[in-house]
Amino acid sequence: MVIDTKSSSDGLSSMEDEQRLAEFEARINRGEKIEPRDWMPEGYRKQLIRLIHIHANSEICGALPEGKWIPHAPTFKRKLALCAKVQDEVGHAQLLYRAAETLGPSREQMVEDLINGKSKFSNVFHYPSETWADVAIIAWLIDAAAIINQTMMAEGSYGPYARALKRICYEEAFHMKHGYEMCVVLARGTKKQFDMLQDALNRWWNPIMMFHGPADKVSTHTNLLVRWKIKLKTNDEQRQQFLRQFVPKMFDLGLKIPDENLRYEEKTNTWHYTEPDWDEFKRVVCGGGPLSNERIATRRMAHEDGLWVREALAACAANRPVPMPPAN
Repeated sequence: MVIDTKSSSDGLSSMEDEQRLAEFEARINRGEKIEPRDWMPEGYRKQLIRLIHIHANSEICGALPEGKWIPHAPTFKRKLALCAKVQDEVGHAQLLYRAAETLGPSREQMVEDLINGKSKFSNVFHYPSETWADVAIIAWLIDAAAIINQTMMAEGSYGPYARALKRICYEEAFHMKHGYEMCVVLARGTKKQFDMLQDALNRWWNPIMMFHGPADKVSTHTNLLVRWKIKLKTNDEQRQQFLRQFVPKMFDLGLKIPDENLRYEEKTNTWHYTEPDWDEFKRVVCGGGPLSNERIATRRMAHEDGLWVREALAACAANRPVPMPPAN
């Protein structure tokens, strides 16, 4: 793999580039954090921007599958909890856009790229949430997969991203426990409730298995992300961690995992499973998912509806008359 080592403003010779790269990687290997004003290879900067931008987009789009169920929550308690969770996810997006801004791109441009379909978000948020049980599965298992990824990257090499993830992980851990409790209630409820939960797991299993990204043997980014300690584990290592932690819990609830090839090999502490369809994964994250267009359209509408708020804040900052909100 060719690594872009030169910062756009360095103008260094190849020998100086190599020396700086060696010093940079030595810092990372000592466990030091890289900060925004530190020298970094341009490839490192680009990988971080790509990764954090996708992560921020995923948090804000991830609020949509659950948010649609707020009016239909079965109890007032569930409604309040879901409102709080959705609000948390949107807040996570703002923290992450801010972390990405330390690397160069503006928040405004990143949001524009999202609503214009130029940037990606996680595969799982391109799919529909068909029943209340989907909300429970998302909050438990998708958030669980996200926590495995985020707690690992919270120990990563880039300071602003790692610090943002520390706070995000505290809230995501609470979301996951909330989702697990919801799944327990459904699993121990009526047959109709249990069947609804099983159906949700059946539909979400393949997207969840794709969540951590392509298998290491076909991934185009994993080796470099691990080399620079942006990630401390590969995609396949994260997937194995998820299976080890949560497959037994699913079995404890009486759920059947929709993969006939799933089996545990005790000798190697490895779960064997049906390889996900990585062509489907690529198609979905590139905007070809069942609800990709709807998710983008919803974000675009929210962005346009909030224009007057942004204009009012800009007017206050410039000491101009504040515009009024549009009439309904």
